[in-house]
Amino acid sequence: MFKRLFIAIVLLGLVVGGIVWFKYFREQMIAQVLGGMVPAPVPVNAETVVPVTWKPGIDAVGTAISAQGVDLAIESSGLIREVRFTSNEDVTEGQQLLQIDDESEKASLAAATASLSLALAEASRARTLTDRGVGAATTLETAEAQVESARAEMARVQTSLDHKKLTAPFAGVIGIPQVEIGQYVSPGQIYATLQDLSRMRVDFSVPEQQIAALALGGSVSVASEVGGYRATGRITGIEPRVDPNTRMVSVRAEVENPSGLLLPGQFLRVSVALPEEQGVIAVPQTAVASSLYGDTIYVIRKGDEADDPEVRKVEQLFVKVGRRSGDRIEVVEGLKAGDEIVTSGQNRLTQGARVKIDNSVSLTPAQGADPAPRPEATPEAQPGTEPAAEPATQPAPAE
Repeated sequence: MFKRLFIAIVLLGLVVGGIVWFKYFREQMIAQVLGGMVPAPVPVNAETVVPVTWKPGIDAVGTAISAQGVDLAIESSGLIREVRFTSNEDVTEGQQLLQIDDESEKASLAAATASLSLALAEASRARTLTDRGVGAATTLETAEAQVESARAEMARVQTSLDHKKLTAPFAGVIGIPQVEIGQYVSPGQIYATLQDLSRMRVDFSVPEQQIAALALGGSVSVASEVGGYRATGRITGIEPRVDPNTRMVSVRAEVENPSGLLLPGQFLRVSVALPEEQGVIAVPQTAVASSLYGDTIYVIRKGDEADDPEVRKVEQLFVKVGRRSGDRIEVVEGLKAGDEIVTSGQNRLTQGARVKIDNSVSLTPAQGADPAPRPEATPEAQPGTEPAAEPATQPAPAE
């Protein structure tokens, strides 16, 4: 009995030991095989860092306002007899636009004219009698006062009559009529809008930190979201106070609008051009990876692969970034001219990873290279970057 039990225990121990040994042996072999495997180099896009000419700018959103634009209002109550304009008509200064019933004023003007004629005749007779010495001086003074009163009454009636005839205060494009013939209107009622579209103002706001960069006469460029409108202009006004609620400063610029594409109230992208800076280190925004620990860039170093000289290694460096312009971002610290950096494919990289440069395929904006591109402006004022040595185009950004 004891012998059989002993043999069973020995056999069980051998089985368990074999299982443990096999598991340990398998893990050792797997580790040995994996340890000898070298991962294939990761294909990446790369770019050499060179100093560039930086064209800084202040980006903002603005609203178009016509240099001359008003809502035309009724000056006197009454029935409308004539509407002498149509929608979107080009009108000239002084052109009659509306006629309100003025029969009562015309009758009053005729009565005032007759009263003035009578007062002048009475004054003339009183003056003749006074000159002959048979008339009192007070009679002449009364007659002359009546003349002035009659003239004032005539001027008052004429003013009321003029208010029945509404004219354009300046040349421009008139809007949709808001009144109809036969409609009774009262003073202050809007009957149309008149806009001079040849020159436009653009109102926008900038943060208080950028007040020092603004100056009267400074160049600005504007672009609309629709219609393809682009223009350059000048700053004509800077509000001398900061809004305590938003900490923003209101700015006004003026641009030309000869084609009439820009309309009042339209949304605009505004860029304020600032002086150029030489020797700035700027890289594609896709090259910078941001995390809670900071911003990093992968720099390509020389590899140790003797069999394939195209295989390189990367080093992950922390950098300090600054301003952004278009698809470029300024690097203040961490990079120097001549460094070769990874511009796409870094999501598969780690410190010391093996890479192989392949610039044959570039990431297009449609694939997400520039998720928030800066709106284009006219070439004269569009902030961006270009090499200091020659006006070469920027390399295409990559992932």
